[in-house]
Amino acid sequence: MSAQLTIGSIVIRCYEFDKLLAFWQEALHYVPTRPAKDGWVILRDPDGSGPNVSLDQTRERRSGKRSRLHLDLYTTDQKGEVERLVKIGATRYPWRYKPDDDFVVLEDPDGNLFCVVEVPSES
Repeated sequence: MSAQLTIGSIVIRCYEFDKLLAFWQEALHYVPTRPAKDGWVILRDPDGSGPNVSLDQTRERRSGKRSRLHLDLYTTDQKGEVERLVKIGATRYPWRYKPDDDFVVLEDPDGNLFCVVEVPSES
């Protein structure tokens, strides 16, 4: 029997560590597994149902191409969540949307793209 792989954490490399820590804690309502140290922190879902998100501070701002990895955040209240995320530091990204797109592209305070995706509510 082979060992099973699971995602332990999704890592976001960032320049503005403190700003990103505050943003992602507020955005996801996640809590640190232990205090941030030396530009590293693991944030966890307090309910234990979502994957960990870790922040890893880098010494240089990103230049050139954007990362190929981004988060898709699911919600049944896309408009409300987009407004909330913009209020806490996200910015709208100028994406060319198609009429049936169910997502909104935002940037976190460090310029990392992520999507807020509308999903149907389970009734």
